[in-house]
Amino acid sequence: MNDFWNKRYAEKEYAYGIHPNQFLADSILKLPKHGKILFPAEGEGRNAVFAAKNGFEVAAFDLSSEGKKKADELASDNDVKIDYRVGMLEDLNFEPNSFDGVVLIYAHFPKAIRKAMHQQILRLVKPNGVIIFEAFSKEQLDYPSGGPKDVAMLFSEEEVKEEFENVDFDFLKTEIIELNEGAFHQGKGSIVRFIGKKR
Repeated sequence: MNDFWNKRYAEKEYAYGIHPNQFLADSILKLPKHGKILFPAEGEGRNAVFAAKNGFEVAAFDLSSEGKKKADELASDNDVKIDYRVGMLEDLNFEPNSFDGVVLIYAHFPKAIRKAMHQQILRLVKPNGVIIFEAFSKEQLDYPSGGPKDVAMLFSEEEVKEEFENVDFDFLKTEIIELNEGAFHQGKGSIVRFIGKKR
């Protein structure tokens, strides 16, 4: 998959734009003030940079070295710093219980590793740490606005509850929204969203 993402992110334009995801922008005040926040599968850095501009200490990771280049450039353009690491999570030396929150925006991991990955990410979050999540639902296959074409990589609310079993949900819902995020997220889409706290 890193070849796919490196090719997409090697283009001059930002694949999903330079502005933050709207749900994150609307929800960022739910994160602990001046907290340390983790952004998994962060791509070209738009959400991590937005959080850094809003006073958060930000770490991020992705498989794509091209994504990191773009993210570092965006951070520099916005005069902020982010700790962006490239590789598999288990090799990146993040400390358990070291983050006040995690933001998962369209982080679609293969089904075979997805629950384990979510649990691995949650182990890095302190008790009562905040999770902000938005990803495509299984109904997204009916829409041409982006996302994986493998239904197993898409989400249902039941799967979210099962994969984030140690999270108390403030809310969890499936919605149809209008996407306007760069060239690859455009038009109506079906998404699952939640905000919750780690137990």
